[in-house]
Amino acid sequence: MIIVFNPAAGQRRVRLLWRVVDVLAENGVRVAIERTDAPGHAERLARKAASCGAELVVAAGGDGTIAEVANGLAGSSTRLGIIPLGSANVLARELGLSFAPRAVAAALAFGRTRRIFPGLARAASGERLFVQMLGAGFDAAVVRHLPLRLKRAVGRSAYVWQSLREVRRYAFTPIQLRLDGVPAEAGSVIVTKGRLYAGPFLLAPDASPARPGFTVALFERTGPLAALAYGAALPLDLLPTMPGLRLTRATEVEITAAGVPTQADGDPAGETPVRLTDAPAPIDVVIG
Repeated sequence: MIIVFNPAAGQRRVRLLWRVVDVLAENGVRVAIERTDAPGHAERLARKAASCGAELVVAAGGDGTIAEVANGLAGSSTRLGIIPLGSANVLARELGLSFAPRAVAAALAFGRTRRIFPGLARAASGERLFVQMLGAGFDAAVVRHLPLRLKRAVGRSAYVWQSLREVRRYAFTPIQLRLDGVPAEAGSVIVTKGRLYAGPFLLAPDASPARPGFTVALFERTGPLAALAYGAALPLDLLPTMPGLRLTRATEVEITAAGVPTQADGDPAGETPVRLTDAPAPIDVVIG
């Protein structure tokens, strides 16, 4: 078993990793740990492991690390494991994974798998898989400008602080896009594979990463007051019922507006225009 570990997760979360490794060792499971040292390194490590025939590569980190490892495993038969060490851990929550060290270790050693269908984003800067979501607009601006030190220190609360800063300076320019060829417009857009957003909070009740296609959340009301209202509804799980939020299904999403910031699985992902489709092949994730 190869574990790709992001040391930026912070010491408190890293203790979970070592407890999982200890349990695996107690049960005779051989583990090799590879540490990442820069953005993109997890992808390269995962790709090398898959090319050498690894049956299981485990992402130990947050959603961004998981997405990088998934990018490295794309097109291979190598299974993806997860040790959730991030601030939000959206995919882990989406799949109902345990956060208890013994349960995580048992899942990795003996667990069954669930097939998920990642998305593929194509932009001028290149291609990348995303396992949970891609956002364009206000939430991506928050992610882009969020100080990493603050995120490490206070976790999800950092996004609240940064949102309050960003709402005063973000332009809220309308975003043009096409959903399966049909024109649409919104203030912000979140293209999601799953139900959850920003941790345990509900965004798209009928979405599932286990089926192809996307649920597209179109935030049609725009401006600072609308952004604050959507943000206040999020922790109450009222976001899907908010006026001005439209949820629709699509198999291909083209965000045609230029220069809008994007984020993929909680990491900055450049700018639009961008075209989103399903990745060429699904990935098998160990779920316990």
